Amino acid sequence: MNANTSRQSPAEGEESAQLFTRTARDLPTGRHQFHKERLMAQIHEARQDERTAAAPTGTRRLRLPRPAITLPVLAAALAGVVVAGVATTGGGGVRDGGVATGPGLTTTVGVATTKGLPQLLDQISLAAAEDDHPVVGPGQYIYIESKSADTFLKTVDDKTTLASHQLHTRQLWDSPDGTKGWLIDPAVNDSPEGETLSLPDEQGNTPKAHLGAPSYDYLTKLTTDPDELLAKIYKETEGQGNSPDQQAFTTIGDLVSESYPPAELYSALFKAAAKIPGVVVVDDAVDAIGRHGVAVARLDETSGQREEWIFNAKTHVFLGERSVQVRRLSGTDALIKPGTVTYTSAILRRAIVDGIKQTPSQAG
Repeated sequence: MNANTSRQSPAEGEESAQLFTRTARDLPTGRHQFHKERLMAQIHEARQDERTAAAPTGTRRLRLPRPAITLPVLAAALAGVVVAGVATTGGGGVRDGGVATGPGLTTTVGVATTKGLPQLLDQISLAAAEDDHPVVGPGQYIYIESKSADTFLKTVDDKTTLASHQLHTRQLWDSPDGTKGWLIDPAVNDSPEGETLSLPDEQGNTPKAHLGAPSYDYLTKLTTDPDELLAKIYKETEGQGNSPDQQAFTTIGDLVSESYPPAELYSALFKAAAKIPGVVVVDDAVDAIGRHGVAVARLDETSGQREEWIFNAKTHVFLGERSVQVRRLSGTDALIKPGTVTYTSAILRRAIVDGIKQTPSQAG
């Protein structure tokens, strides 16, 4: 167990247990609160709830740093990310989750339209089908390297301000069956070496892969018929999120952003997304490292946040994603003004490597 986990008080642990029984509609945006042991014991149920939960005194996260969606990664990411309160460094800077903080992230809210959406998603689907997705062999690992940052509400001496985690690198290794892996992410674990994601967990459990937390092997068995795929997504995510349509869109976004689906499934996911009501095009969106592109997006009417999948405007290759506040909120949340970027990421590399903690450059 890392240092972050050990800071949680018994009272916070009791509160976290109660959060598992609440639906996503009842959970205010913020941080998951729970011990690693409790998370691992209830991992399947936890993943079926919304990512957001009540925050500790001192810091309220608008969104958890996007975890990988395999079961072991989810376990480590959610278990390690929580810090009870805000710790100040000797130099006066504020640190939270192992990543130095700065001012809230902002952007210009892009104009959304349905014009050209079917054509864009057709082009994205074609590009996805042609993308080189090598088959993962026994003993190999899927390697995903990305950069991400997020915005949160920080309270110090009863004063609440908007802050952000600095842009940082995230490296993930995951075996095809999802039972072995490694994560290096300073927003999750203070150790530069990262932490193991291998199963079974501390209680001997090996949770079964599902849509919300799939392994590569699980993805290879999914239907590639867009209508059947979307029907499965709606059925298996029933009761999650703020609406069925938004949850379906988010689920597909998770599958696209930090997994490595076979090419045919990757293409089918975008065709399925085209059938979700409320999906729009944003002509100009920027990923975490400043690359401009066109976005496929959907507004969550409840939170007022718009989830954007960003693609290269010419090649239609997936670049990254972000969530942007587009509607004004009330109360303390009024600090989260339209244009606040609550989460942003950029995919740098996806590859197949022969060993855990091996990078593509080391592979030759």
